[in-house]
Amino acid sequence: MSTNSNTYKYLVCKPKSVYRQLFIKERWIAARTLYGMYAREESPMTPEEIAADYDLPLEAVQEAIAYCESNPPELAEDYAREEAVMNATGMSDPSYDGQPKVLTPQEMSRLKQL
Repeated sequence: MSTNSNTYKYLVCKPKSVYRQLFIKERWIAARTLYGMYAREESPMTPEEIAADYDLPLEAVQEAIAYCESNPPELAEDYAREEAVMNATGMSDPSYDGQPKVLTPQEMSRLKQL
């Protein structure tokens, strides 16, 4: 669950998700996905372009951007967990061959708790 204490109109926690970050309500698009389109170095998109591409209200995109720019701890936690999974499965290894190491249920459980 998000540790962010703000009340949002469009952003919510995704039920049953291992991710703690917020998503666009009922569309389940991660706020950081929208923010990434806005903040990327090469060919950044305007909030209006993102809203049009995803058929979202402009206010929803602006809310997602503001949320991500506030640097909520759950974004860093989700990123760290993804990195840990990639490291544990070998996906971050330069010699990765497309076949991730299969993790035991105990390993996966431990990684989900990060």
